[in-house]
Amino acid sequence: MGRYVARRLLQMIPVFIGSTLLVFLMMYALPGDPVRALAGEQHVDASQIAALKAEYGLDQPIWQQYLNYLGNLFQGDLGTQIGTQRPVAEVIADAYPITVRLAIFAFVFTVVAGISLGIIAGLKAESLRDRGLLGLTLVLISMPSFVLGFLVQYLFAFQLGIAKPNVSIEPTSSELIMPAIVLASLSLAYVARLTRTSVAENIRADYIRTAVAKGLPRRRIVGIHLMRNSLIPVVTFLGTDIGALMGGAIVTEGIFNIKGVGSLVFEALGKREGATVVGIVTLLVIVYLVCSLLVDLLYAVLDPRIRYA
Repeated sequence: MGRYVARRLLQMIPVFIGSTLLVFLMMYALPGDPVRALAGEQHVDASQIAALKAEYGLDQPIWQQYLNYLGNLFQGDLGTQIGTQRPVAEVIADAYPITVRLAIFAFVFTVVAGISLGIIAGLKAESLRDRGLLGLTLVLISMPSFVLGFLVQYLFAFQLGIAKPNVSIEPTSSELIMPAIVLASLSLAYVARLTRTSVAENIRADYIRTAVAKGLPRRRIVGIHLMRNSLIPVVTFLGTDIGALMGGAIVTEGIFNIKGVGSLVFEALGKREGATVVGIVTLLVIVYLVCSLLVDLLYAVLDPRIRYA
Protein backbone atom coordinates (compact mmCIF):
# COMPACT_ATOMS: atom_id res chain seq x y z
CA MET A 1 0.00 0.00 0.00
CA GLY A 2 2.79 2.43 0.89
CA ARG A 3 4.57 1.84 -2.43
CA TYR A 4 1.31 2.38 -4.29
CA VAL A 5 0.64 5.67 -2.52
CA ALA A 6 4.19 6.85 -3.19
CA ARG A 7 3.87 5.94 -6.86
CA ARG A 8 0.56 7.76 -7.14
CA LEU A 9 2.02 10.86 -5.49
CA LEU A 10 4.83 10.87 -8.03
CA GLN A 11 2.34 10.48 -10.86
CA MET A 12 0.48 13.54 -9.59
CA ILE A 13 3.47 15.79 -10.27
CA PRO A 14 3.32 15.76 -14.10
CA VAL A 15 -0.48 15.93 -14.00
CA PHE A 16 -0.33 18.98 -11.75
CA ILE A 17 2.32 20.70 -13.86
CA GLY A 18 0.52 19.93 -17.12
CA SER A 19 -2.85 21.17 -15.86
CA THR A 20 -1.58 24.39 -14.35
CA LEU A 21 0.69 25.06 -17.34
CA LEU A 22 -2.22 24.71 -19.75
CA VAL A 23 -4.36 27.20 -17.82
CA PHE A 24 -1.38 29.52 -17.36
CA LEU A 25 -0.75 29.58 -21.11
CA MET A 26 -4.41 30.24 -21.86
CA MET A 27 -4.45 33.23 -19.52
CA TYR A 28 -1.07 34.77 -20.32
CA ALA A 29 -0.08 33.61 -23.81
CA LEU A 30 -3.34 34.41 -25.61
CA PRO A 31 -3.79 37.84 -27.21
CA GLY A 32 -4.77 40.55 -24.77
CA ASP A 33 -3.00 42.73 -22.25
CA PRO A 34 -4.34 42.56 -18.67
CA VAL A 35 -2.52 45.77 -17.73
CA ARG A 36 -3.99 47.74 -20.64
CA ALA A 37 -7.41 46.15 -20.04
CA LEU A 38 -7.30 47.54 -16.51
CA ALA A 39 -7.17 51.08 -17.88
CA GLY A 40 -10.26 50.53 -20.04
CA GLU A 41 -10.81 53.34 -22.54
CA GLN A 42 -8.59 55.78 -20.65
CA HIS A 43 -5.31 56.78 -22.20
CA VAL A 44 -2.32 55.44 -20.26
CA ASP A 45 1.27 56.37 -20.92
CA ALA A 46 3.36 53.54 -22.40
CA SER A 47 5.98 53.99 -19.68
CA GLN A 48 3.38 53.40 -16.99
CA ILE A 49 2.24 50.20 -18.70
CA ALA A 50 5.83 49.03 -19.02
CA ALA A 51 6.47 49.77 -15.34
CA LEU A 52 3.40 47.76 -14.26
CA LYS A 53 4.40 44.85 -16.48
CA ALA A 54 7.87 44.87 -14.96
CA GLU A 55 6.39 45.02 -11.44
CA TYR A 56 4.24 41.93 -12.02
CA GLY A 57 6.81 40.11 -14.14
CA LEU A 58 4.66 40.25 -17.29
CA ASP A 59 7.57 41.52 -19.38
CA GLN A 60 9.44 38.21 -19.03
CA PRO A 61 9.15 35.22 -21.38
CA ILE A 62 6.13 33.02 -20.72
CA TRP A 63 8.25 30.09 -19.57
CA GLN A 64 10.02 32.29 -17.05
CA GLN A 65 6.70 33.62 -15.77
CA TYR A 66 5.46 30.05 -15.20
CA LEU A 67 8.63 29.04 -13.37
CA ASN A 68 8.29 32.12 -11.18
CA TYR A 69 4.68 31.15 -10.48
CA LEU A 70 5.69 27.63 -9.42
CA GLY A 71 8.46 28.98 -7.23
CA ASN A 72 6.11 31.41 -5.50
CA LEU A 73 3.44 28.72 -5.23
CA PHE A 74 5.67 26.48 -3.12
CA GLN A 75 6.06 29.44 -0.77
CA GLY A 76 2.29 29.87 -0.49
CA ASP A 77 2.16 32.91 -2.80
CA LEU A 78 -0.51 32.73 -5.53
CA GLY A 79 0.29 36.16 -6.90
CA THR A 80 -1.37 39.57 -6.68
CA GLN A 81 -4.41 40.99 -8.42
CA ILE A 82 -3.48 43.82 -10.73
CA GLY A 83 -6.73 45.73 -10.27
CA THR A 84 -7.13 45.61 -6.49
CA GLN A 85 -3.50 45.07 -5.45
CA ARG A 86 -4.73 42.33 -3.10
CA PRO A 87 -2.97 38.97 -2.76
CA VAL A 88 -4.82 36.28 -4.73
CA ALA A 89 -4.69 33.94 -1.72
CA GLU A 90 -6.56 36.54 0.34
CA VAL A 91 -9.18 37.05 -2.39
CA ILE A 92 -9.76 33.31 -2.71
CA ALA A 93 -9.89 32.91 1.07
CA ASP A 94 -12.81 35.38 1.18
CA ALA A 95 -14.82 33.56 -1.50
CA TYR A 96 -13.84 29.92 -0.98
CA PRO A 97 -15.70 29.20 2.30
CA ILE A 98 -19.08 30.01 0.74
CA THR A 99 -18.42 27.78 -2.26
CA VAL A 100 -17.13 24.99 -0.02
CA ARG A 101 -20.31 25.10 2.06
CA LEU A 102 -22.43 25.12 -1.10
CA ALA A 103 -20.47 22.18 -2.52
CA ILE A 104 -20.75 20.21 0.74
CA PHE A 105 -24.53 20.66 0.86
CA ALA A 106 -24.80 19.68 -2.81
CA PHE A 107 -22.53 16.66 -2.29
CA VAL A 108 -24.47 15.40 0.73
CA PHE A 109 -27.75 15.81 -1.13
CA THR A 110 -26.29 13.97 -4.13
CA VAL A 111 -25.05 11.06 -2.02
CA VAL A 112 -28.16 10.63 0.13
CA ALA A 113 -30.83 11.20 -2.51
CA GLY A 114 -28.96 9.73 -5.49
CA ILE A 115 -27.90 6.47 -3.84
CA SER A 116 -31.27 6.01 -2.13
CA LEU A 117 -33.22 6.47 -5.37
CA GLY A 118 -30.80 4.20 -7.20
CA ILE A 119 -31.20 1.43 -4.64
CA ILE A 120 -35.00 1.69 -4.67
CA ALA A 121 -35.09 1.47 -8.46
CA GLY A 122 -32.36 -1.16 -8.81
CA LEU A 123 -33.98 -3.63 -6.41
CA LYS A 124 -37.06 -3.68 -8.65
CA ALA A 125 -35.61 -3.23 -12.13
CA GLU A 126 -38.08 -2.70 -14.98
CA SER A 127 -40.81 -1.85 -12.49
CA LEU A 128 -42.93 1.30 -12.53
CA ARG A 129 -40.74 3.04 -9.95
CA ASP A 130 -37.64 2.10 -11.93
CA ARG A 131 -39.03 3.62 -15.12
CA GLY A 132 -40.13 6.67 -13.18
CA LEU A 133 -36.61 7.17 -11.83
CA LEU A 134 -35.09 6.80 -15.29
CA GLY A 135 -37.52 9.37 -16.63
CA LEU A 136 -36.79 11.82 -13.82
CA THR A 137 -33.03 11.51 -14.19
CA LEU A 138 -33.31 11.94 -17.96
CA VAL A 139 -35.15 15.23 -17.41
CA LEU A 140 -32.48 16.44 -14.96
CA ILE A 141 -29.65 15.48 -17.31
CA SER A 142 -31.22 17.19 -20.32
CA MET A 143 -32.25 20.38 -18.49
CA PRO A 144 -29.58 23.14 -18.36
CA SER A 145 -28.71 24.30 -14.85
CA PHE A 146 -29.72 27.90 -15.55
CA VAL A 147 -33.21 26.75 -16.62
CA LEU A 148 -33.62 24.57 -13.53
CA GLY A 149 -32.26 27.35 -11.33
CA PHE A 150 -34.77 29.91 -12.55
CA LEU A 151 -37.62 27.37 -12.30
CA VAL A 152 -36.73 26.49 -8.69
CA GLN A 153 -36.30 30.17 -7.87
CA TYR A 154 -39.65 31.08 -9.44
CA LEU A 155 -41.54 28.22 -7.75
CA PHE A 156 -40.15 28.29 -4.22
CA ALA A 157 -39.33 32.00 -3.91
CA PHE A 158 -41.94 33.87 -5.93
CA GLN A 159 -44.89 31.46 -5.97
CA LEU A 160 -44.69 29.59 -2.66
CA GLY A 161 -42.66 32.22 -0.77
CA ILE A 162 -40.81 29.64 1.33
CA ALA A 163 -37.32 30.78 0.31
CA LYS A 164 -35.48 33.93 -0.66
CA PRO A 165 -34.72 34.40 -4.37
CA ASN A 166 -31.18 35.58 -3.59
CA VAL A 167 -28.89 34.81 -0.70
CA SER A 168 -27.39 37.43 1.58
CA ILE A 169 -23.76 38.51 1.59
CA GLU A 170 -23.08 36.15 4.50
CA PRO A 171 -25.54 33.36 3.63
CA THR A 172 -26.95 31.11 6.31
CA SER A 173 -27.16 27.36 5.87
CA SER A 174 -30.88 27.52 5.12
CA GLU A 175 -30.29 30.03 2.31
CA LEU A 176 -27.84 27.67 0.61
CA ILE A 177 -30.21 24.68 0.49
CA MET A 178 -32.05 25.78 -2.65
CA PRO A 179 -28.87 26.64 -4.63
CA ALA A 180 -27.32 23.37 -3.44
CA ILE A 181 -30.24 21.37 -4.82
CA VAL A 182 -29.89 23.08 -8.18
CA LEU A 183 -26.13 22.54 -8.21
CA ALA A 184 -26.53 18.88 -7.26
CA SER A 185 -29.29 18.05 -9.75
CA LEU A 186 -27.06 16.84 -12.56
CA SER A 187 -24.78 14.86 -10.24
CA LEU A 188 -27.80 13.35 -8.49
CA ALA A 189 -29.14 12.08 -11.82
CA TYR A 190 -25.85 10.39 -12.71
CA VAL A 191 -25.42 8.88 -9.23
CA ALA A 192 -28.97 7.52 -9.23
CA ARG A 193 -28.54 5.93 -12.66
CA LEU A 194 -25.13 4.47 -11.78
CA THR A 195 -26.44 3.04 -8.51
CA ARG A 196 -29.55 1.64 -10.18
CA THR A 197 -27.56 -0.07 -12.94
CA SER A 198 -24.95 -1.48 -10.57
CA VAL A 199 -27.55 -2.78 -8.08
CA ALA A 200 -29.65 -4.33 -10.85
CA GLU A 201 -26.60 -6.18 -12.20
CA ASN A 202 -25.18 -7.37 -8.87
CA ILE A 203 -28.48 -8.54 -7.43
CA ARG A 204 -28.44 -11.34 -10.02
CA ALA A 205 -24.86 -12.36 -9.17
CA ASP A 206 -23.98 -15.79 -7.76
CA TYR A 207 -22.76 -14.45 -4.41
CA ILE A 208 -26.17 -12.84 -3.79
CA ARG A 209 -27.94 -16.13 -4.59
CA THR A 210 -25.58 -17.88 -2.18
CA ALA A 211 -26.31 -15.34 0.56
CA VAL A 212 -30.05 -15.82 0.04
CA ALA A 213 -29.65 -19.62 0.11
CA LYS A 214 -27.81 -19.37 3.43
CA GLY A 215 -30.83 -17.63 4.89
CA LEU A 216 -29.12 -14.33 5.66
CA PRO A 217 -31.44 -11.43 6.53
CA ARG A 218 -32.40 -9.28 3.55
CA ARG A 219 -31.09 -6.17 5.30
CA ARG A 220 -27.65 -7.76 5.61
CA ILE A 221 -27.67 -9.02 2.02
CA VAL A 222 -28.55 -5.60 0.60
CA GLY A 223 -26.69 -3.40 3.08
CA ILE A 224 -23.39 -5.30 3.12
CA HIS A 225 -22.97 -7.82 0.32
CA LEU A 226 -24.86 -6.02 -2.44
CA MET A 227 -23.96 -2.41 -1.67
CA ARG A 228 -20.21 -2.90 -1.15
CA ASN A 229 -19.78 -4.11 -4.71
CA SER A 230 -22.43 -1.87 -6.24
CA LEU A 231 -20.92 1.34 -4.86
CA ILE A 232 -17.51 1.04 -6.57
CA PRO A 233 -18.53 2.85 -9.81
CA VAL A 234 -20.57 5.33 -7.76
CA VAL A 235 -17.60 6.17 -5.53
CA THR A 236 -15.48 6.69 -8.64
CA PHE A 237 -17.93 9.27 -9.96
CA LEU A 238 -18.37 10.99 -6.59
CA GLY A 239 -14.62 11.32 -6.12
CA THR A 240 -14.24 13.34 -9.31
CA ASP A 241 -17.51 15.17 -8.78
CA ILE A 242 -16.31 16.96 -5.66
CA GLY A 243 -14.00 19.17 -7.69
CA ALA A 244 -16.70 19.69 -10.32
CA LEU A 245 -19.15 20.88 -7.66
CA MET A 246 -16.61 23.37 -6.31
CA GLY A 247 -15.56 24.69 -9.71
CA GLY A 248 -18.76 24.37 -11.69
CA ALA A 249 -20.94 26.66 -9.62
CA ILE A 250 -20.57 29.75 -11.84
CA VAL A 251 -24.12 29.59 -13.22
CA THR A 252 -25.71 28.61 -9.91
CA GLU A 253 -23.88 31.30 -7.97
CA GLY A 254 -24.88 33.85 -10.60
CA ILE A 255 -28.58 32.96 -10.40
CA PHE A 256 -28.73 33.17 -6.61
CA ASN A 257 -26.23 36.05 -6.29
CA ILE A 258 -23.72 34.03 -4.28
CA LYS A 259 -20.33 35.70 -3.94
CA GLY A 260 -18.26 32.55 -4.16
CA VAL A 261 -15.50 31.11 -6.32
CA GLY A 262 -17.77 30.81 -9.35
CA SER A 263 -18.57 34.52 -9.46
CA LEU A 264 -14.93 35.29 -8.68
CA VAL A 265 -13.78 33.30 -11.73
CA PHE A 266 -16.37 35.03 -13.92
CA GLU A 267 -15.25 38.49 -12.81
CA ALA A 268 -11.57 37.58 -13.16
CA LEU A 269 -12.06 36.34 -16.72
CA GLY A 270 -13.82 39.57 -17.65
CA LYS A 271 -10.97 41.64 -16.22
CA ARG A 272 -8.26 39.24 -17.47
CA GLU A 273 -6.98 38.76 -13.93
CA GLY A 274 -4.87 35.77 -14.85
CA ALA A 275 -3.36 35.30 -11.39
CA THR A 276 -6.82 34.85 -9.85
CA VAL A 277 -7.98 32.31 -12.44
CA VAL A 278 -4.74 30.32 -12.29
CA GLY A 279 -4.79 30.35 -8.48
CA ILE A 280 -8.35 29.00 -8.31
CA VAL A 281 -7.63 26.34 -10.94
CA THR A 282 -4.50 25.31 -9.03
CA LEU A 283 -6.56 24.67 -5.89
CA LEU A 284 -9.17 22.73 -7.89
CA VAL A 285 -6.46 20.57 -9.48
CA ILE A 286 -5.12 19.73 -6.03
CA VAL A 287 -8.64 18.81 -4.88
CA TYR A 288 -9.11 16.57 -7.93
CA LEU A 289 -5.81 14.78 -7.39
CA VAL A 290 -6.33 14.21 -3.67
CA CYS A 291 -9.91 12.97 -4.19
CA SER A 292 -8.74 10.65 -6.96
CA LEU A 293 -6.15 9.10 -4.64
CA LEU A 294 -8.66 8.70 -1.81
CA VAL A 295 -11.15 7.03 -4.16
CA ASP A 296 -8.55 4.50 -5.30
CA LEU A 297 -7.70 3.69 -1.69
CA LEU A 298 -11.39 3.35 -0.85
CA TYR A 299 -11.75 0.59 -3.46
CA ALA A 300 -9.89 -1.80 -1.17
CA VAL A 301 -12.28 -0.98 1.67
CA LEU A 302 -15.36 -1.67 -0.45
CA ASP A 303 -13.94 -4.80 -2.10
CA PRO A 304 -11.38 -6.79 -0.03
CA ARG A 305 -10.34 -8.65 -3.18
CA ILE A 306 -8.61 -5.50 -4.45
CA ARG A 307 -4.96 -5.34 -3.46
CA TYR A 308 -2.38 -2.66 -4.25
CA ALA A 309 1.17 -3.69 -5.00
